Order: sequence, then C-alpha cells, then structure tokens
Amino acid sequence: MPLIRRGGRVLDLAAGSGRHCRLLLESGFAVCAVDRDISALSPLAATGCEVRRVDLETGAAWPLGTSYDGVVVTNYLYRPLLPVIGRALAAGGVLIYETFACGNERFGRPRNPDFLLRPGELLDAFAMLTVVAFEQGEVSASRSAVIQRIAATAGPLGRLPGEVGLDIGVSTE
Repeated sequence: MPLIRRGGRVLDLAAGSGRHCRLLLESGFAVCAVDRDISALSPLAATGCEVRRVDLETGAAWPLGTSYDGVVVTNYLYRPLLPVIGRALAAGGVLIYETFACGNERFGRPRNPDFLLRPGELLDAFAMLTVVAFEQGEVSASRSAVIQRIAATAGPLGRLPGEVGLDIGVSTE
C-alpha cells in the first residue's frame, strides 16, 4: 500500500467480506468496494466506503470508471476483465493482484483451470504496466495454495518506499 498515493481513490474488486476494504479505509484511502454479493460489505458504507453491487461477468461494459490510484484484486479471476482493470488506473496508479494459479488443484479449491492462472499470466496480462514485484509459486501462510501476485504501476517506476514488511514473518523492527 505504500506505493498508492496517500489518501487516494482505491477500487477493491470482488471485495468479498471487506477485509481489504477495512485495511484501506483505516489507512486513509477513499475506497470503492465492488462485489456481486454486498451483504458483508453493506456495513462499510457507514464508514464512508462506497459499496457497489455489480456482477462483472455479464459481458456488459465496464461500469466502474477509471482514474483509480489503486486497484486491489484477490482470489478472483475473470480473464475478460484483465485488460480493463489495467486501464482503470490513473497515471501513477498501482495494481495489487493476487489469485490462485495452476497447481492449486493439489490443495483444494479452486481446481477448475478456468479459475487458475497459467505460469506468468499476470505478467502477460499487465504488460502495459511497470512491474514493481511479481511472485508465483506455492505458499503455506494460512493454508497451502499455489498463487501468483503482482504489484505494478501505470507509468514509469517512481521512488520505492523503504522496507514495508510485506512478507509474512519479516520484521520491520
């Protein structure tokens, strides 16, 4: 999150229970939380979060606008949206995307290849952005899974923040 403009506008796509929304709101960002089921997100509207019920898989035009300082996507994959997500960023905006990848079927759901990224797929999908960090492989933090994650910016890479301790088990003390 330190790469996202302080106080900026952030889209939490497929926001689910709102776990990332809460963190973003507590960090001072203006958040738009989107999901097709907003039952868990509705209470966040009282905290200033814009909550929108949108089914992104209908084939309709992208209904969420552009110029976001940040877009956060976790545990969600609908390939037709990948180019649109990249274009939703403002100049200098930051994409943070993490979801399951091929190989995850060994550990549980999702198992369907339609919902598993192919090796390097996030790099290919967001080639129009400047990659700050990319990882793919097996993790076992809360449960074993195979994932891909990318952090990328819309535009040239600026100054990186100091150590932020994003890795589990890494101390920033």
